[in-house]
Amino acid sequence: MRTPRLLVAAATVVALAACSGGGAVEGTPGGSGVRDPYFPKAGNGGYDIGHYDLRLDYAPEAGAGSGAGHLTGTATITARATRDLSAFDLDLKGLDVEEVTVEGRDARFNRAGQELTVRPAEELNDGETFRVTVRYSGEPETITDPDDSEEGWLPTADGAVGLGEPTGSMAWFPGSHHPSDKATYDLAMTVPEGLGVVSNGELRDERTRDGRTTFTWHTAEPMASHVVTVAVGEWETARSTTDDGLPVYTAVDPTQADAGRKVLKRIPEIMDWARENFGPYPFSSTGAIVDRDEDAGYALETQNRPYFPGAPDTVLLVHELAHQWYGNSVSPKTWRDMWLNEGFATYAEWLWEEDHGGDTAQETFEALYDGTYYDDEDANDSIWAFPPADPPDAAHISDSPVYQRGAMVLHKIRETVGDDAFRKLLHGWAAAHRHGNADTEDFTAYVERSAPDEDFSEIWADWLRGDGRPDAP
Repeated sequence: MRTPRLLVAAATVVALAACSGGGAVEGTPGGSGVRDPYFPKAGNGGYDIGHYDLRLDYAPEAGAGSGAGHLTGTATITARATRDLSAFDLDLKGLDVEEVTVEGRDARFNRAGQELTVRPAEELNDGETFRVTVRYSGEPETITDPDDSEEGWLPTADGAVGLGEPTGSMAWFPGSHHPSDKATYDLAMTVPEGLGVVSNGELRDERTRDGRTTFTWHTAEPMASHVVTVAVGEWETARSTTDDGLPVYTAVDPTQADAGRKVLKRIPEIMDWARENFGPYPFSSTGAIVDRDEDAGYALETQNRPYFPGAPDTVLLVHELAHQWYGNSVSPKTWRDMWLNEGFATYAEWLWEEDHGGDTAQETFEALYDGTYYDDEDANDSIWAFPPADPPDAAHISDSPVYQRGAMVLHKIRETVGDDAFRKLLHGWAAAHRHGNADTEDFTAYVERSAPDEDFSEIWADWLRGDGRPDAP
């Protein structure tokens, strides 16, 4: 079923490029994807986005939780052309597009699948900075991933939440939805008075008029769209700071307030521990969003403040906060590099347990290797289903080998270089690609440069890229 859609999209781009209004077309259409190995249509070629300004108005369905409600949006995107462009694409799934302008002038546009193809009135030159504004509305979609989990726009008991990993953000705003294209954000959302809106970054303004309240959030550091969130509902919010002044902002559904209070108070302690292990915190605030148990099927490392369905335990909170270094600041170049997110965050769990009276990382490693870590035999066997650096397809990028075997790779590196050098490596890797992107090859090269006298070839061949369980260490 995918082939006809691709053919339609390609034909649309060719047709738009041919309609030059007289004269030869010097530019070419931007790519309708960055050819990610698992999500080839995600992201777009020919330009780089620097900033999103999202102005949203949301009306939940009567009897919240019964439907997606209605979303009206204006997205103003500032981008730089990376080649001469006669047309370019944005990712947007569902919703109705009413108007598109480029540099204030009406632009022609067409929809095909998740592609919104835009042809500006005048071609864009390589290196030119431009603004595209998209006005749209409709009922945002919940997207089912290849692994059958849900993302995009999720109705909740008292509102909705936008969750984006890996491609769900295209359900509620247009953009280049691939982790390789990071940007800063301003987000203002208007909702019925009595509801709250929580997003990434810092809350800049909150004002009510005529029974509706607008919340304005600003994210100053680059952010991949899959860790953008907006959560609408009834919240108990709390503001505090860590000992060194880092703002902490938490938003908790009232039904989870008692269960979440004790663990959320540990955020400053966890942040101090994480900075000691991973280096300077890469963002301007921290915190958490805690929704009801039934509102989503998973926690997510949304930037600045991770999202949790129900109050997390301490280890899960450690995992998602560790992602702020590994996954959010250092983001994957492609979704094949998911283990660089999850292997590091999982190993952070091991380190936390080791430092707080639990099993040592070595004991955890041995239990996983011996098949005694889980009570279920199939769960123990699943660790060896495929190499962490090469999931077989999009449905498996969040499977156990990416998490647990990815963490085992890091433990083998630690065994090789020693604790002090490993700590320096954790700091250095986060610093080397701060607010950027990296892939597996970048990581293996970095490790080899950091310890030039060590031989890592067996780790790469057997633990990172090899099939099955390696021989006993």
